[in-house]
Amino acid sequence: MANAEVTKNYIDGTWRDSLSGTRIEVDDPSNAETIAVVAEAGPEDVEIAVAAAHRVFRDRVLIDMHPYDRGRMLFRVADALEARSDQIATINCAETGKALDLAHDEVRTAIRYLRYYGGLADKLEGRSIPRGANLVDYTVRSPFGVSAQIVPWNGPLELTARSLACAIATGNSVVVKSPELAPLSGIEVARACETAGLPAGAVNVLSGYGKTAGQALINHSDVRHIVFTGSMATGRMVLKTASDRIVPCIMELGGKSAAVVYPDADLDGVVEAVRIGTFLNAGQNCNNLTRLLVERSVADELVERVKVCVEGLSVGPGRENFEITPLISQKQRQGVERACQTALSQGARLVIGGTALSERCGYFMAATIFADVGQESSLFQREVFGPVLAVTAFDDPVMAVDLANGTDQGLAAGVFTRDIDRALWTADLLWAGQVYVNGWYVGGVETPFGGVKQSGYGREKGREALDGYVQTRNVGIRISQPSSSNRQRRAK
Repeated sequence: MANAEVTKNYIDGTWRDSLSGTRIEVDDPSNAETIAVVAEAGPEDVEIAVAAAHRVFRDRVLIDMHPYDRGRMLFRVADALEARSDQIATINCAETGKALDLAHDEVRTAIRYLRYYGGLADKLEGRSIPRGANLVDYTVRSPFGVSAQIVPWNGPLELTARSLACAIATGNSVVVKSPELAPLSGIEVARACETAGLPAGAVNVLSGYGKTAGQALINHSDVRHIVFTGSMATGRMVLKTASDRIVPCIMELGGKSAAVVYPDADLDGVVEAVRIGTFLNAGQNCNNLTRLLVERSVADELVERVKVCVEGLSVGPGRENFEITPLISQKQRQGVERACQTALSQGARLVIGGTALSERCGYFMAATIFADVGQESSLFQREVFGPVLAVTAFDDPVMAVDLANGTDQGLAAGVFTRDIDRALWTADLLWAGQVYVNGWYVGGVETPFGGVKQSGYGREKGREALDGYVQTRNVGIRISQPSSSNRQRRAK
């Protein structure tokens, strides 16, 4: 792979090598082999990209465009992705390690985001405020300017499309910092933008590391809006920088999502929810089901059923659509292994798994279940981001809700019961940005998504997402007082 062509960064409508000439090698997590080489953007490349995006904003290229036409541009980007959907899914599968079917789903979801927000571009309205006979008052919902978007590696295609679509629909220009572990999907979005004929500089996509390109991006004085999805630790650093410059942010910082299972629940449905919610994509989803809180009378039965399910899961590379696919990197796998070792040392009972699958090439981790996980333990409190499920028993509904809410995170939560009153009562009390009932990943492109507590703030997805990409401005106009004769004539 030493002679592989270098994929360049997309800056100001052109493809450019990095000014430093440095490279990033992209590995296939299923076999640890290098599959691509990309130009590594540094601070000097960020400077050029932000200058291009700022020019687009300063010259009102998108702002003065009819919102309908901004929407049509996003439809063309979606069309360009759709035209190459098979190739893009293969690329996404190779760089992230996820199953090929999931990669196809990601391409379809990215396309849906682009078309959904393209359709909303001309429907974001201000309002008129009555203030008396001699005043006209109205609000305008205006873009911030340059939106810096830092994208994670677990869903690089759809998350790039999601944030980019909201920004363009509302008239912001964009600089995307793609994840160094999975930069190829962002490059595909850039190609689609080029094919769609977006104005030069409206969308810029850089491949680079967080400590260099990412830090330079959020530090830049012309960046007036930040969208970040990633870990709580990195999110805190982003927020510290943003707070110094008073830059508004949309922050999605992961979760430790819990599902409450009552004894009347459809246990087969719960097992299926765990299969999808805990183990798909090797557990590398921010809102995956990580804690299963089960009423004590059915806890042992459910643990056994989930164990049987895990024993039947196939393990192998995503390109062959195996169910347990690799983690993104060796570092990520080592972190999951440490979390399992810590859980054992803190008294959790290992039901199955708990170890790396070192006999395989690539970064595979066994699907893992721990039972009897205490509320104070690390496994209960901290995100692992791997195929690991923590099971804890409860004795009554109040205890269940207290356990579910007993972390400093709150991205998603769920409840399983046949009793609609109990479901609604529990859903109302679960302190999470999105609550699922009798299923997992029940939300969609149209439903608002985001965290509470330390899982972040702001909303992505749904109509509500657009609110985070605009600021409301007010215009008040004093008009001349009509003469007394005109007032009398009008009154008649």
